[in-house]
Amino acid sequence: MAELSTLARPYAKAAFEYAREHNALAQWSEQLLTTSAVAADDGMAAVLNNPSLTDEQQAQTMIEVCGDVLGAEVKNFVSILASNKRLALLPEISSQFELFKANQEKSVDVEVVSAFDLTEATTVKLADVLGKKLEREVKVSTSTDKDLLGGVLIRAGDLVIDGSVRGRLNKLAEALNS
Repeated sequence: MAELSTLARPYAKAAFEYAREHNALAQWSEQLLTTSAVAADDGMAAVLNNPSLTDEQQAQTMIEVCGDVLGAEVKNFVSILASNKRLALLPEISSQFELFKANQEKSVDVEVVSAFDLTEATTVKLADVLGKKLEREVKVSTSTDKDLLGGVLIRAGDLVIDGSVRGRLNKLAEALNS
């Protein structure tokens, strides 16, 4: 996985810099998400891995499948990726582009998993506290997992805060066993 990340990073960075310079972060984000979804499709993966197709044919197929969603700049970006045999990296490029974009916008997506449904007031208060701690605008998505027993599990990028009863019991078990 690290290899894909390493290969995709310069392309994601270049796309991000271009989009930022042209005040088009939202448009590029949307278009890269579309190309990412298309590239991740099993049928398209077969096309992208077909050695009998030229780079231009692969790029043209990708552009045609995406339709009118792609602007001229992103179509050119897809052609460049095809000429470098990097179309399969589009999902990772899109993912890294979103990270660059979130960092630029000082925002972070936070996933909160709890044992029970959280009220709107609790979610808002949690977002405020996390926003102050992370010094970013927080976008919270919540889900439930009955196995947690109680408490919450918070994921914000590579930061994980385990305040669940299950997590505390696991830590206690580890301490007792060592």
